[in-house]
Amino acid sequence: MKHRLYIDEVGNADLNASTDPNHRYLSLTGVIIALDYVQETLFPHLEALKKRYFASHPDKPICLHRKELVNRRPPFAALRNSEVERAFNSSLLQLLRTSEYTVITVVIDKLEHQQRYQVWRYDPYHYALAVLVERFIAWLREHKATGDVMAESRGGKEDLRLKNSFEFIYERGTDYVRPDEFARWLTSKQLKVKSKDNNIAGLQLADLIAYPSFKATTARHSGQMIAETFGGEIAKILEAQKYYRNYRGKIDGWGRKWLP
Repeated sequence: MKHRLYIDEVGNADLNASTDPNHRYLSLTGVIIALDYVQETLFPHLEALKKRYFASHPDKPICLHRKELVNRRPPFAALRNSEVERAFNSSLLQLLRTSEYTVITVVIDKLEHQQRYQVWRYDPYHYALAVLVERFIAWLREHKATGDVMAESRGGKEDLRLKNSFEFIYERGTDYVRPDEFARWLTSKQLKVKSKDNNIAGLQLADLIAYPSFKATTARHSGQMIAETFGGEIAKILEAQKYYRNYRGKIDGWGRKWLP
């Protein structure tokens, strides 16, 4: 069965901004989903959710964006009604709880990376992407499956950078995965780049999960509890059943990875 790793990012790869607390981290979250499941289950369920609360129509589909949902901006203005918001949040949590997917989040502390490696300045995005795809390969090998990778579009130059970074990893391998392993388990050396506005169900799911997972990963790294917020509720679902983990059930190092 073919699977796809849908990637969403939080933060940016600019090392010059690493001293700014608001831009210190770059996080990549990948959501692994079987393509048959996307078509037969996830997409219809997402569309039903959007139609129920926001009157989404096939001719003008609504795409879920976390920031717009949080700020209750159109087309999500219905969430300004507290009862509607509570009902939607409950439905969304149920969808996240019952859907079939696996999550991997990689967070890089750019400030620590810059301070630790004065000579070796590995591009943060390339570094995080390599670690994320390594774990995707491990998951595919474990499940004897094949797959490909899709990321959210960021625009012309950024998209080209993403594609070049992925192709570099595919062709040269990493410290832990040989090039022939990439060729064996991945069906394409090309990174697919699409906008969530194309109504890609997997990218919308990754968008909803990425920030809560980033916040939970930084909290756990600091020895803190997950916040008692709606994002924290999402993170608790991920911890309970969605993060990739080893045979002993360990998440850190598998479904969550802190760099450097």
